[in-house]
Amino acid sequence: MKNPLDPRHKKRQKIVEDLFKQSFHNQPIDRETKKILANLEAVDNNIKKAAPEFPIDKINKVDLAILRLAIFELVIEKKEPPKVIIDEAIELAKEYGGQSSPSFINGALGNIIAQSL
Repeated sequence: MKNPLDPRHKKRQKIVEDLFKQSFHNQPIDRETKKILANLEAVDNNIKKAAPEFPIDKINKVDLAILRLAIFELVIEKKEPPKVIIDEAIELAKEYGGQSSPSFINGALGNIIAQSL
């Protein structure tokens, strides 16, 4: 992330917020978030592979929303280079998550990249 006002960063912030809200109750969501939710089973299976010691229901909801977005972009959408996606996910974790969120997100996404090589 070069600039916190970057439209791509703002878009990702909105998606993470939507995914977070969806983990508690249904709310209106945008088209991009719907794409992720439509592929939720595949995305969550990748999370289980990337962080097997952390069951999905035990992962912090904010971290889970960030992981879902990043894994969707890495594995399914593939529009951005992996380094950009990981850097952006870490920035979102710093912004929204707890103290250990950036390292957890980095480790999980690093495992996804390692598994795909």
